[in-house]
Amino acid sequence: MAVKIRLKRMGKIRAPFYRVVVMDSRTKRDGRAIEEIGKYHPTEQPSLIDIDIERAHYWLSQGAQPTEAVAALIKLVDEGKVETKEAKASKKDLYEAAVAAAGGKSDAGSDGATTARKKAAKKAEPKADEAKADETAEAPATEATDAEKSES
Repeated sequence: MAVKIRLKRMGKIRAPFYRVVVMDSRTKRDGRAIEEIGKYHPTEQPSLIDIDIERAHYWLSQGAQPTEAVAALIKLVDEGKVETKEAKASKKDLYEAAVAAAGGKSDAGSDGATTARKKAAKKAEPKADEAKADETAEAPATEATDAEKSES
């Protein structure tokens, strides 16, 4: 069986990404693979190249023939010339940094973003506190009037 290491195209029409796969040379481009050994995203900046180099060397030792593109990718990974991207900052961190830069005043404090429910809950809390204060003020007065009625 003639085995090749080649790229299997996936993704959308103008947003391709590839899987580096080991396939029988007679199968179609997007057909069933024997093994997937990596992935390649050429549209990202810098391009994402993630290949399990041990498995690639194993298949090469078994007689698999890499295509030109895969041979170039394996060479890059072997030489260690693959650039890595920095991890993206979380949206919450970006938001809090923007709030701090804008003026440092945030309704949410350390809790993060404020939602409509949180705002409504904060507005309802003062009203509930006032109602409790009114009830406690009325309770001793009613007890006093009850005591006066019982004395007479």
